[in-house]
Amino acid sequence: MLADDEDAFPNKFCIFCLVKKAVEMLVFECTGISSSLHTPESPSLSACSCPETEREPPASGLRRSEETHRYPRKEKRMKNKDAKSSAYHDTSSRIIPMTLMLIVLCGFSFYLGGIYFSEKNRFLKQDVASAILREQSVVTPLRIESVEFPECSSDYQDYTPCTDPKRWKKYGNYRLSFMERHCPPMVERKECLVPPPAGYKVPIRWPKSRDQCWYRNVPYDWINNQKSNQHWLRKEEEKFIFPGGGTMFPNGVGAYVDLMQDLIPGMKNGTIRTAIDTGCGVASWGGDLLDRGILTVSLAPRDNHEAQVQFALERGIPAILGIISTQRLPFPSNSFDMAHCSRCLIPWTEFDGIYLLEIHRILRPGGFWVLSGPPVNYENRWRGWNTTVEEQKANFDKIKELLTSMCFKLYRIKDDIAVWQKSADNSCYDQLNPSSFPPKCDDSMDPDSAWYIPLRTCLNVPSQKLKKLALKSAPRWPKRLHMAPERIAMVPGGNSGGFKHDDSKWKVRVKHYKTLLLALGSDKIRNVMDMNTLYGGFAAALISYPVWVMNVVSSYGPNSLGVVYDRGLIGTYHDWCEAFSTYPRTYDLLHFDGLFTAESHRCEMKYVLLEMDRILRPNGYVIIRESNYFVDAIESIAKGIRWDCQKHDTEYNVEKEKLLICQKKLWYAKQDVSGHEGIKTEGLGSANRRRLH
Repeated sequence: MLADDEDAFPNKFCIFCLVKKAVEMLVFECTGISSSLHTPESPSLSACSCPETEREPPASGLRRSEETHRYPRKEKRMKNKDAKSSAYHDTSSRIIPMTLMLIVLCGFSFYLGGIYFSEKNRFLKQDVASAILREQSVVTPLRIESVEFPECSSDYQDYTPCTDPKRWKKYGNYRLSFMERHCPPMVERKECLVPPPAGYKVPIRWPKSRDQCWYRNVPYDWINNQKSNQHWLRKEEEKFIFPGGGTMFPNGVGAYVDLMQDLIPGMKNGTIRTAIDTGCGVASWGGDLLDRGILTVSLAPRDNHEAQVQFALERGIPAILGIISTQRLPFPSNSFDMAHCSRCLIPWTEFDGIYLLEIHRILRPGGFWVLSGPPVNYENRWRGWNTTVEEQKANFDKIKELLTSMCFKLYRIKDDIAVWQKSADNSCYDQLNPSSFPPKCDDSMDPDSAWYIPLRTCLNVPSQKLKKLALKSAPRWPKRLHMAPERIAMVPGGNSGGFKHDDSKWKVRVKHYKTLLLALGSDKIRNVMDMNTLYGGFAAALISYPVWVMNVVSSYGPNSLGVVYDRGLIGTYHDWCEAFSTYPRTYDLLHFDGLFTAESHRCEMKYVLLEMDRILRPNGYVIIRESNYFVDAIESIAKGIRWDCQKHDTEYNVEKEKLLICQKKLWYAKQDVSGHEGIKTEGLGSANRRRLH
């Protein structure tokens, strides 16, 4: 309700009084004539804190005026040039301070008037907002007519819209930037359902999937033919087998990681929890670390051979499409405890070390960078690298020089593995010469901003405000999972109390989800995505289940991804108006909480749901927690993309919020040469409509 004018500013006429008196004084000082500004329209000043008083002219002034009137000629004769000059000087000296006083009073009156009207506007906005909320509470839920989407052609069975090799020729070759994200414009978006390959089967369950997958699900012979001698994988009848080999670990990935643990003791005691593997191959390194309590993001670009990340996800190992090229990786600064490159073919010394600077940005203070392969152990290996010993020595020396300039120190080196450690505090950065290269980054770019942000050849120095950011100061895993990180204070509205409430809330919610979706916690669900997390509460509540969770933080929302990593979880930035950086059929469960409430003004619902269908495995599940306004519309579109859905109440039966639990049907393209005709479903059975199994 708007405040009354008099109540909001009871002395609003006092400023008028002050200004009026100042003008009277100015007129009198200039002319010697008393003036009154009273007009019939002038407001009464009786209630003002500066009541009206008439200023009488001095007696001497009055007598002088009368005398001048009686004897004008005599007065005129008494005046001379010097007297005129003196009078003019006295008058001028009085005008200047009075003019300044008038200006100050006028400015002050405008200031107080602005406050008065801003208060009126604030009350008005509150009234309007309240009216809108009252109207929204009775708004009819959004309705959308059901539309059945057609099937895409079989050419799109591995379609990745924002990393599509068919569109690479449109972009430049500089630093392989054509392999970065380049999403199609709206007019080129596909409104069809991506089909599975011919002969697709339900993926092998975890943990068996770590060692084998169906050939028909990832039918690429190239990687088998080219990498069989490196023991990446081999084909046996209808399956690919993963023996755990690799270019730099011919004795198996287990022996390779054992040596690494000897070099980095923190890998054994929970100090190191999160890692990133650049150029991951088929993610055998990340797969082995899962048994050692280390959660790894395996990173590789989409290439013409189409295999690496898809193989990793088919095996049930965390992975994402990406490349260090011209833009920052979609992760916050100071996130990973360890970074790894095993003959990943990244030219670390080129372009002024810009790729190493990106590793420095995302690595936590005190974190480790592990390099194996050229040029490490060049003295014994150079002959097999088609190079010279001088070239490899120069390359290794250059890497050491660059890393030293970035405040890394060579931690350990043995055989084919070299380990560097990032400075745990700011003492090294404080000693850097201002003219040295690379320079420190200025404050114009947030080090946590990483969505389409260009790489820069400068050093991101960790904030001195964060005392527990360093690896040695962070709680060990699993203790860190349920402790409020120091970075929570950097999230708008974030605090330890809100964190604890969020943590408890998701435990209750997941318990309720389990009663509605019995497959949750079973071997039917391995790869999980929380599409719009805040602190990773959903993932934390699933920690005892045989799953891993990709936590997605909106690139347009509160930047809380650093908190997710501080908890020992993994995630990425993303904008759901675009396609996600993964292959089709890579997640068993997708979950979101209020995504359309937050993003419907930017992202069209049908495109978001079509993207969800693309990345969801056949027979996979979706848990949608959304405003009652959107649920019916979501259910209508879901029917058109061949999902079976059921609507449920939330755990506290809140009327304004509903749960929609869906399952994607397993269907085969009409042109499937394996003999599957039309649509084959293994979705919800009509016998059990209460719970999903």
